[in-house]
Order: sequence, then C-alpha cells, then structure tokens
Amino acid sequence: MIKTPAEIELMAEAGRLLASVFTHLDGLPLAGLSTLEINDRVEAFIVDDLHARPASKGQYGYGFVLNSSRNAVVCHGVPAADEILTDGDIVNLDITLEKHGFLADSSKTYMIGAVAAPARRLVQTTYEALWKGIRAVRPGATLGDIGFAIERHAKRAGYSIVRDYCGHGIGREMHEDPQVLHFGRAGTGLPLREGMVFTIEPMLNQGRRTVRTQDDGWTVVTVDGQLSAQFEHTVTVTGNGVRVLTLRPDEARLAG
Repeated sequence: MIKTPAEIELMAEAGRLLASVFTHLDGLPLAGLSTLEINDRVEAFIVDDLHARPASKGQYGYGFVLNSSRNAVVCHGVPAADEILTDGDIVNLDITLEKHGFLADSSKTYMIGAVAAPARRLVQTTYEALWKGIRAVRPGATLGDIGFAIERHAKRAGYSIVRDYCGHGIGREMHEDPQVLHFGRAGTGLPLREGMVFTIEPMLNQGRRTVRTQDDGWTVVTVDGQLSAQFEHTVTVTGNGVRVLTLRPDEARLAG
C-alpha cells in the first residue's frame, strides 16, 4: 500500500508517459473513427513511440488496450470496428500503462463535435468532481473525505454517483488496496498516509445510479439509458498534500 520514494518516481515516469498518450489523443480527429481504430492507434503509440506496455491488454482476459465507454456506457466499454464516433457523442477512454514494472491508470471523457449542453454540463461536472476528490487528499485526511467531496459536488449539480465501481490502490498490480469510494462521510474510513498511491475515478450519471453489465461480460451501462461520464487520475499522498502522477500538461494550473 505504501510506496517508497524510488517506487513513486518510477510510477511518476509511467504516469508521465500515460499523460502523453492523452495528449496524442487530443490531436487526433476522433469523429469518424471507430473505437477499435482508436484502440489500435493507442497501442501503436504506447508500444512503438513510448516503448512501454499497454497494461490493460491481457488483464483479466481482456483483449484490448483501452476501454471505450460511449454515451450511456458507464465503464469497461469494449472497442469495436462498427462503433463509429459521431458528432454529439461523449466517450470515456480509459488506459493503463506499465513502465519499469509499475503501472499508471487514467481516463478522460472526450466530447465529439457539437455536444448538446446537458451532456457538456455532465462532462464538466464530472471533471470538477474528480478534482474535488483530488484536493481532499493529504496526510491525516481519510478516504471518506475524498468520497464526501466528490458526492457533494455531484449531488449539488443534480447527478448520481455510480457506487458499483471505485478507485483503487495501484503499483506493480493494477488493483491493490485500498478501495477508494466516490461517496461517503467526511472523517471516516482509512486515514491517508504519505506514500499511498491510488486512483480516483468518479462516474456520474444524468439519471439513476443503477447500472447493469451487458452480455459481453464487460460493458457496463446505465439502466435508464441516460448518459454517464468519468475521469480518472493516479495520485500519491505527499508530506503535505497530493501529487497527481498522471497529470497532463494542460492541467498544470489545476495542480498548483
């Protein structure tokens, strides 16, 4: 659960590389691409350009390097050749990368073309909720403080928090202790200690928080067909606060 300073620096290198994957995606014309084409481009970039390993591929028997969760898909969406991103879609791309034996995990919800105002508001609020959770991280705070900050922001905006999936510790393995819930009571749960590394990855729904898994065994969707959005970062607890290991260059002002 607690990583050494040397281990954290190795994770920071994996995080920096993963951030560059999203910068690469930012420059692609996603509209008109299939989610499988995006998957293949990301795999080539990670392997050929970054000389790293796309850690989701083969994990738990999964066959792809990313999850592509579009519109009413909450998480774990499977890339497909016949799923073409079109104007008005929102899609979460969730990617895990390994370098030097350590993992980093991050996701971003992209808005494709002219996205309707309600969908844009959901995406923006989800991103804000992620940062509310990140800013609750410091030594002596608790996991409940993170969940409380996220849930309060979501509920004030009129959204529900998915409770079936949560953040997690990460290091040499993709899923380690502790579990990081995106709801909770302030001051409760495991106290945070310097050297802890985990993900924060809230999923907000326009409608009900209830979800179901489709027949493929992976794809999780909202039961009411309304939109869902997600963002994720890998963070570590520092001596006086938090460090975002997967911070993208365009987010530098938020981490200050």
